[in-house]
Amino acid sequence: MLKIKEYVKAESLEQAYELNQKRTNCILGGMLWLKMSNRNVQKAIDLSGLGLNQIEETEEEFRIGCMTTLRELECHERLNQWCEGAVKDAVSDIVGVQFRNLATIGGSIFGRYGFSDVLTVFLAMDSYVELYKGGIVPLQEFAQMKKDNDILVRVIVKKDQRNMIYLAHRNSKTDFPVLTCAVSVNAENGCVCIGARPQKAVRLELTEAVREKVWSGVCTEEEMKKEAECIASQVKTDSNMRAGKEYRSRLAYVLIRRTLEALNTKGGDQ
Repeated sequence: MLKIKEYVKAESLEQAYELNQKRTNCILGGMLWLKMSNRNVQKAIDLSGLGLNQIEETEEEFRIGCMTTLRELECHERLNQWCEGAVKDAVSDIVGVQFRNLATIGGSIFGRYGFSDVLTVFLAMDSYVELYKGGIVPLQEFAQMKKDNDILVRVIVKKDQRNMIYLAHRNSKTDFPVLTCAVSVNAENGCVCIGARPQKAVRLELTEAVREKVWSGVCTEEEMKKEAECIASQVKTDSNMRAGKEYRSRLAYVLIRRTLEALNTKGGDQ
């Protein structure tokens, strides 16, 4: 059971950072996964008064404040237009609308949860996190870092021309995913991100030959099958209450193949 002794609404990021350095204190975020924990919190730190719930767009990037809710991500027209609906597809089955109205991108990314649809889809983009003290760090690097007491201020997504697909398999519509898969390609690179293995998402690069053909829409079915088999064989999976290791490995191949086929259909339309 979560027990909070004192609530503090931060007046600045510096104040929030200083308070967060004490192990018994905690950043609240959306307070959805936190409330399920069994811990005593001396001071609960609320960032909601710092204006970090906005999605800002420039010609080069999207800047998503850490207090932006998953529902805001789901409904943001420009972001989803740019990523071809991948973000909406990633978050729309997370529990329910009431939950997504509270859960934040900051909590989802900073937690680096194994089951995170959010981490999987943003790993497939040219994404970065802005840490209050740590500066701007590539999301792929941040995902491998140990948790510390810094504060995730915002997520930055560089706007480039790319095609993206997000798929996930769930045993029931609003359950945690059995496996997540996001694939993106552009003229320079292509990647496959697999999460809920049940470990946190990992990013693997497509071979240059397949990436070029998928981007151009000329990849053969046999080439895509071989690529899916190769990448799936590199994804370490494990078992838990939702699925077994072997099932997840087979599912990884299926989801990768389907995403490549869908992207190949889009190819050549740039």
